[in-house]
Amino acid sequence: MEKNIPFERILKRVEKPGRYSGGEFAQVIKDKSRIKARFAFCFPDTYEIGMSNLGVRILYSVLNEHDDIWCERVYAPWPDMEKQMREHNIPLYATESGDPVRDFDIVGFTLQYEMSYTNVLYMLELAGLELYASERGENDPIIIGGGPCAYNAEPIADFFDLFSIGEGEEALAELTKLYIKMKDEGRYTKSAFLHEAAKLGGFYVPSLYDVQYNEDNTIKSIKPLYDDIPAKVVKRIIRDMDESYFPDKFVMPYIETVHDRITLEVYRGCIRGCRFCQAGMIYRPIREKSPDVLNCQAKKLYDSTGYDEISLISLSISDYSELKPLCEKLLEWTDDKKVSLSLPSLRADSFSKELMEKISSVRTSGLTFAPEAGTQRLRDAINKNVTEDDLMHACTVAFEGGKNQVKLYFMLGQPTETYEDLEGIAKLAEKVVDKFFEIKREQKGNVHFKRPPSVSVSVSTFIPKPFTAFQWEAQDNLDTVYAKQKFLESKMTNKYVRFSHHDAKVSRIEAVLARGDRRLSKALAHTRKLGMCFDSWDEHFDYDKWIECFKVAGIDPAFYANRRFSDDEILPWDMIDCGVTKKFLLSENKKAHENITTPNCAQKCSGCGANKLGGERSWCKRNQ
Repeated sequence: MEKNIPFERILKRVEKPGRYSGGEFAQVIKDKSRIKARFAFCFPDTYEIGMSNLGVRILYSVLNEHDDIWCERVYAPWPDMEKQMREHNIPLYATESGDPVRDFDIVGFTLQYEMSYTNVLYMLELAGLELYASERGENDPIIIGGGPCAYNAEPIADFFDLFSIGEGEEALAELTKLYIKMKDEGRYTKSAFLHEAAKLGGFYVPSLYDVQYNEDNTIKSIKPLYDDIPAKVVKRIIRDMDESYFPDKFVMPYIETVHDRITLEVYRGCIRGCRFCQAGMIYRPIREKSPDVLNCQAKKLYDSTGYDEISLISLSISDYSELKPLCEKLLEWTDDKKVSLSLPSLRADSFSKELMEKISSVRTSGLTFAPEAGTQRLRDAINKNVTEDDLMHACTVAFEGGKNQVKLYFMLGQPTETYEDLEGIAKLAEKVVDKFFEIKREQKGNVHFKRPPSVSVSVSTFIPKPFTAFQWEAQDNLDTVYAKQKFLESKMTNKYVRFSHHDAKVSRIEAVLARGDRRLSKALAHTRKLGMCFDSWDEHFDYDKWIECFKVAGIDPAFYANRRFSDDEILPWDMIDCGVTKKFLLSENKKAHENITTPNCAQKCSGCGANKLGGERSWCKRNQ
């Protein structure tokens, strides 16, 4: 198919032409004359990151299973390509056809990270579309958002027509079929379509809800404008993961991407209940795939892609109840074909010598664990349910197996944290180093220990997220964060320990966007006037510009980031039902302040509420 883009004039002038050329193996091309709805699936970041996202790959393929729907991919152009596009009047276009995004029927954005919001607006502008939904015309495409950030879409609600809440394999196809049906019947108008979409279940249409505020700027009420619009939008889930759609081939990139490998989704959800973790709540209930299904999917993807690595992904892969039989099935053929297996989300309390021996990538690369806190008291408060003994055991297995590098992830500024907890991070890192030398003495002469140990300690800043037990908590202000970072750095005196921390200013902006409401739209719109984009990239993030945007909008960022929300106030995301109840989250918040842990779902059902959503092969069903 000939594209409408003058590649010969521009691609020689950009850093990575393969980002924009299309034509990859296994891309989907369809006959436009047979298509009733065109769907542009936008990833608001670079091609290399977007091509590595499994959710995009699944939804791209499932939509293209329908003969009358053509889904194409769109990625955010890097600034060098943006320059060429503006100079040559080239609008944002789809990778497969090269057609302008503004000519599509539905334009979907996956919202994985709050700091990508500026890229969403950047892409809308490049497409030649008005930023505000209210200013777009009847013939402009429907703009839809989805992904984890859609659970509090309020900061960007004014820019979207609707949001898909929950899992989209069935929901997006259902929505697109509704669009086709209303067009075929001659009763389509944008407002009528959005009204009908809001009744499908799992779709939030911001324009159909009225939000009122109190004098103190908290929310007074959130009410649907019509009686047939749900007061609470319940998320959609795939009940049976064995029966859920999974592609048997991937679009193969021409250039290196972040994850050039087969990614195999083992299950959805998480049995743990870490009180800071949004994903652990919004992806409940836990639903597993069976080893036979996973093995079959892996074989098909290997045959169609030729990748030499399979990554088993989930929020906590070692919690998969049938991990051992799955690995055994995969190793029956992957060893012969020189295909390595990787487990990227292992927990310290379930890492074993057996796993080291089974998983080839674990034998050949560094290991990463996330204790999250330096003392057991704080780990209990955040419900991490990992002990120091668990970590020492995991490091012992790693060092005895020939490893000398361990990465440890922690979080600074969590509720109830003290300086004693911070000092515990440094002490824990030193104990890992000591464990290495202890084992080295015991195994004197072992060639594994010719290299010195390397313990990397990475510390991020706590961000209160919606639908967590800590959604009400305040984030530390910048001065407090800087003081804690300086204190922690002063305690890192061991020469074998490398310390790094995330930019606290990025974390502050992320907290504002995570807990914000619709009044932030004016600030976000101003980011376009300042040319802001790629704010998730260190070299493009500019804190001062963000503060300027907030000032223009009359926004105090501390109101959203550094204020403790009261237990009884209406939260900006209260029109969304993720399955987990507010009552449960409040109970978990109280337990955190009393240093009381909650058993994981494998041990006992704690009544979070997600069991009402059902699901085959789910932990909820097992515990009933």
